[in-house]
Amino acid sequence: MMNDSLWYKDVVFYEVNVRAFYDSNGDGYGDLRGLMSKLDYLKELGVDCLWLLPIYPSPLKDDGYDIADYYNIHPDYGTLDDFKALLDAAHQRDMRVITDLVLNHTSDQHPWFQAARKDKNSVYREYYVWSDSDQMFSEARIIFLDSVESNWTWDEEAGQYYWHRFYASQPDLNFDNPAVQDEILKVIAFWLDLGVDGFRADAVPYLIEREGTNCENLPETHAYLKKIREYLNENYPDRILLAEANQWPEEVLPYFGDGTDEFHMGFHFPVMPRLFMSIRKGDRSALQWILDHTPPIPETNQWCIFLRNHDELTLEMVTPEEREWLWKEYAPEPRMRLNQGIRRRLAPLLDNDRRKIELLNSMLFTLPGSPIIYYGDEIGMGDNIWLEDRNGVRTPMQWNQSMNAGFSRNETTYAPLIDDDVYGYHRVNVETQMQTPGSLWQTIKGMISVRKGEPAFSRGDFEWLDCNTRAVAGYVRNLGGERLIILNNLSDQVQTISCGMHGQNLIDLLHRDTPSFQKGQIEFQLQPYEYRWLKVQALWELLY
Repeated sequence: MMNDSLWYKDVVFYEVNVRAFYDSNGDGYGDLRGLMSKLDYLKELGVDCLWLLPIYPSPLKDDGYDIADYYNIHPDYGTLDDFKALLDAAHQRDMRVITDLVLNHTSDQHPWFQAARKDKNSVYREYYVWSDSDQMFSEARIIFLDSVESNWTWDEEAGQYYWHRFYASQPDLNFDNPAVQDEILKVIAFWLDLGVDGFRADAVPYLIEREGTNCENLPETHAYLKKIREYLNENYPDRILLAEANQWPEEVLPYFGDGTDEFHMGFHFPVMPRLFMSIRKGDRSALQWILDHTPPIPETNQWCIFLRNHDELTLEMVTPEEREWLWKEYAPEPRMRLNQGIRRRLAPLLDNDRRKIELLNSMLFTLPGSPIIYYGDEIGMGDNIWLEDRNGVRTPMQWNQSMNAGFSRNETTYAPLIDDDVYGYHRVNVETQMQTPGSLWQTIKGMISVRKGEPAFSRGDFEWLDCNTRAVAGYVRNLGGERLIILNNLSDQVQTISCGMHGQNLIDLLHRDTPSFQKGQIEFQLQPYEYRWLKVQALWELLY
């Protein structure tokens, strides 16, 4: 592995649901050995770092985010030896692996909670947050509005209410208890000693509660997160922490600390809905607004950006009016909506329009931050809105046209395959696209390859380009003497763009055609939803 302490700035992440990826033993569930057998596929695509959704023992009421044992592997996915083998195989290919670290809560089936509810004098009673009333912390919002009516649930056996920010089956841990803080550090050490390269830390704003607050982003929460980072700095300095904080950029900023004392990376959630707003309206204003209102972060930190993931397309970070408009445009059927979001995959959201899918990927790979691909989006997989919760975007990976899309040789699988006329695996699968020049998979692979050859994409400055029209999202990425110009036509109309390029030339990084000069001006006609990645080169450089 390359020894670069800032490696996370340059990588392309791939979010993979192990259960959904590949079944190696024929039981209908994807597993770690199956994922390991597909590492060469991911390497060829250009993936540098895998982000694994939870693989711990769990009743799977929340797809593994309800953990029953922090120190083992769910038997459907394999064993700890299988996990070690996966890590070794990934590292041999210069690929890194991060896993989900679920700090905020456990499953109600975890032995800690079972002991806590049975005995008021148990040391584990103080591992959770209890109350005789359900009126405490009344200013905290309810996150899963479609599923729970309160953040408190009465436990008959315990004789008290327990606190939970998500499902009732996920009681929150009590981080005011030093014993809980120490337990989590032990969990972190266990997985880092196995060789994981870092953690995506789940739901970090909600660790600590205080009366009279909304129980989010509290100073006490940051104090504990700094303790985790200090532990990593001292013992595992090359590993990373990625914060899942679905907050406004100015609220996420403190999670970066001074650049060395809290998180290395943070998701930029508000960018995602505004990408969809911009392409539907043919207007970059919403995207420009959020990026202009994103404060600078320390030099050692990095944003993570994504188009879709395993959850609903969250609309928490938009206005109520914008949320209603997005629902109307992208989720006209009630089954497409969940909580304050949309449970759809990328291709269906974009009407399976190849031009729009490529355009959003163009912005994913060129805007500031490290990009994350959600498994299956590289081939344009569809969804199943009739499955419950977020399961409609967590269906089996479509590898080929054989039985069960080549995912499993078992007659039944953990979830039904997508098998409709548009997104079914007979039409949409990896094997066909890898063999077809110009397929979506080939295009995404090409974008990733170009991105890796231009460090300005991962570490460069960002500035908007005046294109004399809001229909084009044009911007410049600068790093040292390297200058890249990105043009994205967000509209369904041809857009004409002129650039003054005195003494300079433009190289088209994706198409390799060089625009012609006319009196120091270069004129582009961008077709509907067309994008261009251009490298500025002084004319004298062309002589060598």
